[in-house]
Amino acid sequence: MESDPLWPGFRRRPQRSPIPRTMSRRDVLVGGMWLSVGLGVAPLLSACGGGSSAAIVGEFPLARPDAPLTLPLYDDNPAIADGLPPEKGGALRILNYAEFISPDVIKAFEKTHGVKIEVTPYGDFEEMMNKLTAPGAYFDVVYSGPSIISQQVYNKLFQPFNKSYLPNVANVWPEFQDPWYDKGAQYTVPYGIFSTGIGYRADKVSAVPDNGYLMLWDEQYKGKAGIFDDPSDALSMAMLAWNITKDVNTGNPEFINAARDRLIELIDLVSVKLSIDQYETIPNGKYTVHQAWSGDMVAAPYYLGEGETAEVLGYWTPKSSETLVGNETMSIGSGAKKPVLAHMFINDLLDNDIGKTNFEWTGYQPPITKLTAESLISDGLIPKNLLSTVVVREDFATGLQYYEQPIETTALWIDAFKEFQASGG
Repeated sequence: MESDPLWPGFRRRPQRSPIPRTMSRRDVLVGGMWLSVGLGVAPLLSACGGGSSAAIVGEFPLARPDAPLTLPLYDDNPAIADGLPPEKGGALRILNYAEFISPDVIKAFEKTHGVKIEVTPYGDFEEMMNKLTAPGAYFDVVYSGPSIISQQVYNKLFQPFNKSYLPNVANVWPEFQDPWYDKGAQYTVPYGIFSTGIGYRADKVSAVPDNGYLMLWDEQYKGKAGIFDDPSDALSMAMLAWNITKDVNTGNPEFINAARDRLIELIDLVSVKLSIDQYETIPNGKYTVHQAWSGDMVAAPYYLGEGETAEVLGYWTPKSSETLVGNETMSIGSGAKKPVLAHMFINDLLDNDIGKTNFEWTGYQPPITKLTAESLISDGLIPKNLLSTVVVREDFATGLQYYEQPIETTALWIDAFKEFQASGG
């Protein structure tokens, strides 16, 4: 790989096509979606978003960071037995965002196990559920997230792990060996982790304010400012930018509408655009400032123009107690045809070296203990000026996270975002 002259050892991956994935970090259509796919799940009963508020779906509770959830086990959906041999031949079927696994990792697994890996892509959680529940469909490995896991388990779409096949779980941060959304990690292991902040062209931004969100409200970036085309991400950013509330799961209409009004200001102020391709459009100069996930900015140097180096990029995120963080998960489909190989594939991605190889492709950091900020820089995986993209354990201990919402709360967020869009956003 080509070496970046600014940071010796920072390796530039060859150019590839833009990633055709939505990467919506919280599925804001969760309430209506469950009815639309015909799962027969009762509507969410309790309203009021908030850290300690109870919420249930049908007879089942929803997980909260301060109300962790042990997901149920079912006699008719057991884990596989110990000591089974890996399945031979055919295809290992994976449901995931497009291009979100390293081709090198895929090829190595295929060669070792004599199997073909088939990845079925999805753009958001609604599309994922449509594919997961389609008649006759099955997947061995499914990539999902905390905001939808409980309902997938209640509907027996995933099977529990047999941890004897997953020794590399020991490499994972302790928080994810016993996460609040799946106590005991019975159905999930983590994949990528990320923070949400502001990506920018450092060569075109003269100064970053202490509250970096406010760059989006700076008229000097008119025509060059973008936010996520997603209700939860856009509205929660406005809440944090203007100190409306730090409860990014709020069900308070006053807070939600105040955030909507702040977004509407962006229409005339900076001609704000909605997009989710910031990993490419920040480095190519289409946007000077744009809401971004940390993993996008790790990948951004690979989309720079000829002769440009990583020093022209920047990423701002607030201090740990106000950082918005999240993660994706890996699970095994209840109808998996190759459950042993599925365990083995997941186990590989939790290996220190394989996890690092995969990170080099995706830009989304695995929560593996040995992959520290220092090692990521010294190994040339992150340039020094993008150190802010590294997520640390403290961010998850003290930061802000989305969680699954009652349908009434979800509707408030969607309606407010639609009103922003109707105003010209």
